[in-house]
Amino acid sequence: MERADTQLRINTVDLQAIRAGKVKNLAGADLEEEDLSSANLNGVNLAGANLIGTDLSCANLERACLDGANLMGAKLTGADLRANLWGANLMRTDLSQADLRGSNLRGANLMGANPTQASFAGASLSGANLMSVNLQGVDLRQADLRGANLSSSNLQGADLSFANLQGAMLSEANLEEANLQGANLNGANLVRANLLCAELTGANLQGAELSGACLLGTQGMKVVEPFNL
Repeated sequence: MERADTQLRINTVDLQAIRAGKVKNLAGADLEEEDLSSANLNGVNLAGANLIGTDLSCANLERACLDGANLMGAKLTGADLRANLWGANLMRTDLSQADLRGSNLRGANLMGANPTQASFAGASLSGANLMSVNLQGVDLRQADLRGANLSSSNLQGADLSFANLQGAMLSEANLEEANLQGANLNGANLVRANLLCAELTGANLQGAELSGACLLGTQGMKVVEPFNL
């Protein structure tokens, strides 16, 4: 019954009013496959909303609440996503050129997402699922990736300087030429990871699992407490 009531309420809302940012509470709304490109959704409550396949390209979602929202397959190209996305489903979303600086993505699922040229600088991604995601060259400076799953992800040339990767899963990840300067890799799983020519100056690798990892050409690597080689 609650679902039906929500559906009825949303069906009567003028999409133009939503696009203009005049509707601030859309919690639980069903906006599947709607066109909200370039919409002004600054500060809007979209917690638990159904945004499957929705076009949110270039939308302003700064300070919006998308906690638990389902954005699977949504188009978020160039969107301002400096928002709360705790536990959101971002599977197969197009995040190319999106601004996620300082966003809250704790526990979010980003499997199959396309974050080409997106910025996650200072974002909270603790416990997030980024398994097999192509993060080549992506800005992850000072991001909180504690306990995140980055197994088999492509982080070639990514900027992870001063990121917190404590306990992160990076097994078989490609970190070739990645910038890990000052990063916290304490207890991280880097089994069979590719760290070819990675920058590790000032990185904390205490307790990291590095068995089978490629460490050729790494810069500034300092051995502290035994690695598991």
